[in-house]
Amino acid sequence: MPSVLTTALTRLGRFELPLLVLPGLAALALWGFVALAEEMLEGDTGDVDRRLLLSLRNRQDIADPLGPLWLEEMMRDVTAFGGTGPLAFITAACCLYLLLRRRLRTAVFVFLAIAGGQLMSSLLKAGFERPRPDLVPHGMTVYTASFPSGHAMMTAIVYLTLAALLARSESRARLKAFLLLLAVSVTLLVGVSRVYLGVHWPSDVLGGWMIGSAWAAGCWSLAVLLQRQGKIEGAVEGEPAPGAGP
Repeated sequence: MPSVLTTALTRLGRFELPLLVLPGLAALALWGFVALAEEMLEGDTGDVDRRLLLSLRNRQDIADPLGPLWLEEMMRDVTAFGGTGPLAFITAACCLYLLLRRRLRTAVFVFLAIAGGQLMSSLLKAGFERPRPDLVPHGMTVYTASFPSGHAMMTAIVYLTLAALLARSESRARLKAFLLLLAVSVTLLVGVSRVYLGVHWPSDVLGGWMIGSAWAAGCWSLAVLLQRQGKIEGAVEGEPAPGAGP
């Protein structure tokens, strides 16, 4: 019995913390998304959505967002960080960098993870077909369904996935924390900008954050597992090469 326990603990010790924590976080975020989607379909989020959206508007003129004109313009700049063009450029640049580093399988993994997230975003929007908010004028042009927010979802997927990849190449905890906090900050700011500009209900953004985080956490877990098995290149310098023993 002790030998069995020792063997089990040894095997467990070979797995990193992400493999123990991230699957649970992914499942929790997915459960939250499903619960929120049910509430949204039943109309239970409508009152809160309207209150939060109007809280970001001038009470005398709901067509006017709170704050000076420069803040509204800055929010348009912030929301661009979650646009299809910038995210595609960042993804392509990251994949090219990995190819130049001769990490072909890691580059393919990153591309498939982000492309898969984009496909899922499109399918979810088509499935729910929630109309965009008509309570206030839109601060920019929109042409897809509202739930979940594609900007919130894809910023979570792209920035959290890439931050996790970069964090695994750092040995210092404070730099790991900085990269992850930076990704989380951008994700939150982009989501808030969508509500501020009146192009999404708050529940759209919350749903996007949830499902995007679930996808990113799942991809991160899978990447760590594949790296430990040598099926994709290690993210940290000095890790065993693919196919190498422990």
